[in-house]
Amino acid sequence: MTIQEQNIPVHLLSGFLGSGKTTLLRRLLDYYTAQGKKPAVIMNELGDINLDGQLVGDEVPMAEMLSGCICCTMRGDLGMEISMLINEHQPDVIFIESTGAANPMETLDGVTEAAMYKAIDLRSVITIVDGPELLARSRDGKGRTFKLMLEQIRCATVLLLNKVDKLEPDELVEAQQQLRELNAHAQIIATVRCAIDDWSWLDADLAPSAALHPNHAVAAHLEQEDAAAEHAGESESCAVPGCTIDHHTHGKNEAGHHHTHDHVMVVTHYWRNPVSSEAFESLLQRLPSNIYRAKGIVTFTDAPSRFLFQFAYKESDFMRIDPQGHVNDVAVFIGEHFSKEWLLKELEQLENTNSRELQG
Repeated sequence: MTIQEQNIPVHLLSGFLGSGKTTLLRRLLDYYTAQGKKPAVIMNELGDINLDGQLVGDEVPMAEMLSGCICCTMRGDLGMEISMLINEHQPDVIFIESTGAANPMETLDGVTEAAMYKAIDLRSVITIVDGPELLARSRDGKGRTFKLMLEQIRCATVLLLNKVDKLEPDELVEAQQQLRELNAHAQIIATVRCAIDDWSWLDADLAPSAALHPNHAVAAHLEQEDAAAEHAGESESCAVPGCTIDHHTHGKNEAGHHHTHDHVMVVTHYWRNPVSSEAFESLLQRLPSNIYRAKGIVTFTDAPSRFLFQFAYKESDFMRIDPQGHVNDVAVFIGEHFSKEWLLKELEQLENTNSRELQG
């Protein structure tokens, strides 16, 4: 057996908030377990709890990296987590689901550091793109969030254009053309809820030198994308491929550290009381447009079980759950420059109203 064959495949899942990363992860886990292979997962969340991990079965080894981002303060932790997963569970494949606010190129630095400890093989950087959201943001063409989405697309080796059922035929062509203009090399797969029939690309090497000892194949791919961006007039960015930080301040800000996602806000609210399902859904629909994503676990006054809820771009989804062990009722909201005070007041009012109804 060659050294290359002994390397453990690693796949990095990227994509903006609400694009479908966790849905894809669940399909990937099903695909590998059906083959009798043992997958492992590393999940990164900006908040202090990992709700998406509730959707991963107990039989799948999982490491959680919370209250921070792999792409900055937690890079060294990523190497330790990968090493521990391999030592304790000997997985056949590892998936890293990074927070939607992370720049994949910076996250790749963390994966590269992990390669110093274990023989791993970065097989793909999979970016899931919300088709309708891509078109909506590209027409505005402004904002750091849109720039982050572009970087996630440029860094990909595989692009999943998701939610195509919500696109008209001409919009689908427009979205595909945009992806190809931004990334001339990645495979583009159109999906609905990240459903894929042919997974053969998962087992294909990026190139004979794709293993992260060193990561020549991915680096060469990203250098090509960076050169294209530089030619288009973006040379004022940091010299690190894919980085959107000005090179004069790379790595620092007034607080001593600079993130490309420092415009992103995370609010975590622990529920004190059950709430009305109708009132809660009404609140979700009233959330301002700059709250992109919400997820959590909630108990309703008018339903017998607890629910895992997910919200993205005015669409919500609820799933009945029966968590094993102690799991808090909690809601996490992710967006940029929204009023934390308004949100917390609305949540408190929701709880207090239902508390009074129960007492009455």
